[in-house]
Amino acid sequence: MGLTDLDLEELLASAEHAGDTPPPAPVTRRPVHTCYVPADRFSATTVRDWGALALAALEEHGLPGFSESIVDMVRTKLAGEPVEDLRVDFEDGYGVRPSSVEDEHALAAGAALRACAVPFSGLRVKSLEPATVRRAARTLDLFLSALGPPPPEFVVTIPKPTSVANVDTAVLLCRQLEHAHGLEEGRLRFELQVETPQAVLGPDGTSPLPLMILAARGRLTGLHYGTYDYSTALGVAPAHQALDHPVADHAKAVMQVAAAAAAGVHVADGSTNILPVGDTAAVHAAWQVHARLVRRGLERGIHQGWDLHPAQLPTRYAATFGFYLDGLPEARRRLDAYLSRRDSGILDEPATARAIARFLLRGVHCGALSAPSVGRTIEELVAL
Repeated sequence: MGLTDLDLEELLASAEHAGDTPPPAPVTRRPVHTCYVPADRFSATTVRDWGALALAALEEHGLPGFSESIVDMVRTKLAGEPVEDLRVDFEDGYGVRPSSVEDEHALAAGAALRACAVPFSGLRVKSLEPATVRRAARTLDLFLSALGPPPPEFVVTIPKPTSVANVDTAVLLCRQLEHAHGLEEGRLRFELQVETPQAVLGPDGTSPLPLMILAARGRLTGLHYGTYDYSTALGVAPAHQALDHPVADHAKAVMQVAAAAAAGVHVADGSTNILPVGDTAAVHAAWQVHARLVRRGLERGIHQGWDLHPAQLPTRYAATFGFYLDGLPEARRRLDAYLSRRDSGILDEPATARAIARFLLRGVHCGALSAPSVGRTIEELVAL
């Protein structure tokens, strides 16, 4: 005796009740980094200035460890589009100023961003906790007044969330500002800076990040790891606070799991405070650290990180370009074998083929790979 039609209908009802797995987000261009610039140091020429300073550092000190072809790619990138994602900072990098001073800086920064040519942009306000929520709201309000209609990839960074209530506040603030500035509903989006233990593990033993993502009601674009606040909160000594510390890896792994269940939410690595400044030996040592950390993040599935200084741009791009160029031959071989069903020595499943297609698309979007070099059309890769 087999299953009846009634049995199958009951199974179908149960499956529908369980809900659908969200479809993966399409691979569109994402920035490889976010550059944080304190509001009082930001102007309409900041992006151009960062490019010039990065090129000067590259020419003065060279870039050991990378081929000349990659260095040439970096030069071209720095000359044409040195900054992919810019965040005007009104939080830790800016500090606490008199209200009238922050008001002036908010208006000036909004006007300056309007004159800036950068693909992705936004600002980081102060925390939405009771002590600073009014200041954060006023700064964002003034910034938008001077900016006018936000550019397409504009996002607000919300630092130090500790609970779902902070996300509820962020959603309410976005709605209020959309109404006040005549913006369509949903136009203002935000990212959360995960830099408190409470954001990673709640008192009930579960992570609140999935509930934060749900509470954002489609406005959340990313989860960014905050290296130093988080490490300090867990008691890590300053000399050992780094992106590759075990506490950082744990937090970022939780962030990745939470974001994987939400289409359109991206995870970004934090920053390193080892800056490439001083003599050539000091710059090379800092570049070695930065390049290793950028590559390490990419290998772990995190495709974006913070940069705090113009001289970090050469290694950001060199390490990123190198990652995709190094992986291109193997990716092409495995994808060709999968699509033609040849024996490649590696038994790839459909999920792996999708991962390879995403790898190649990301390489093209960041400028490391040319469309012809991947061996498949962009349409074929998207279809996978």
